Amino acid sequence: MTVTEKSRMPSAAAPDLLTADDLLRLHSQGVRGELVRGLLHETMSSGIRHGKIAVRLSAKLFNFVEPRRLGTLVGSDSGVWLERDPDTVREPDLAFFSAEVMPLDADIPGYAEVTPVLVAEIRSPSDSLRHAAERAAMWLSHGVSLVWIVHPETRSVDVHRAGRPVSVIADNGTLDGGEVLEGFSCNLAEIFDA
Repeated sequence: MTVTEKSRMPSAAAPDLLTADDLLRLHSQGVRGELVRGLLHETMSSGIRHGKIAVRLSAKLFNFVEPRRLGTLVGSDSGVWLERDPDTVREPDLAFFSAEVMPLDADIPGYAEVTPVLVAEIRSPSDSLRHAAERAAMWLSHGVSLVWIVHPETRSVDVHRAGRPVSVIADNGTLDGGEVLEGFSCNLAEIFDA
């Protein structure tokens, strides 16, 4: 997902900050974005390649998680409420919430107010490497255990874990769930190839 730096806030000296409820209302009006400390950062579609990779990775994760009843897997429009007053609501491309943090029968009409254990972000062509690394660090700072930054251009994945160096899995490598999703693995070619 690409995040623009444009904010929909008025240009007054001390603008009113938006809340998570405001963001939900705006989304129902067709405005897509994330809140960062009360400021709206619009997001835009990232293209077909991005979408294909997201669906393939989602399918691999879903086919592992669902029959084992391990938790809940959601896509980018779901939103994760990370901070309050001012509110921060971020949209990872994919997020996995273990059954321990989000019961399988949970019916949540708004944003998740618990932290996922795994997040996958697919880098858009307009995203810098620095922005991708900052996004991974942001997720880790909020308690996410495992962050995958997927790079379509280089057909690789950066694996981020708290307190560990970043590891890179190349095109012919195998992505695994580590301690978060023990037993999950898939060859990257299955995600990048049509």
